Amino acid sequence: MGVVDRASGELSLKVLHSSGAREVHPEMLQRTRPGTVVNTDEWSAYDGLPRDGRIRNKVCHKLESGGHEWARDDDGDGIREVHCNSSEGLWTGLRNFLRPFRGVHKKYLSQYVAVFEWAHNLKTVTIELIATFLGYVRPALT
Repeated sequence: MGVVDRASGELSLKVLHSSGAREVHPEMLQRTRPGTVVNTDEWSAYDGLPRDGRIRNKVCHKLESGGHEWARDDDGDGIREVHCNSSEGLWTGLRNFLRPFRGVHKKYLSQYVAVFEWAHNLKTVTIELIATFLGYVRPALT
């Protein structure tokens, strides 16, 4: 499951055993504050969010529910701010990140996801960071 902060672009990801409300709901509460606007699709695991102080806006993708809705402009300003495209894009990014590994054992999936999250949230790559990855330690100046 994943949460994307629209203002900062920061991700919070976690591998869960199932996608049901029993696991998703507590994780969403941990990663959001009361009053947070949470944009979701129609998945029922998010149904309890309003009960716990989150504002849930959902788009309905399902055709049988009158769907094919991908984004919505609720306040009439011409900007379709109700969507879950940020999350959909993050899953595409994660799949692209995992693809070169040609399969990841579920035992290690959370570690790969943690690396993807860290790399996404890292906004600046510095010489010091690269040196750390390479195991390079600068000699002390005397």
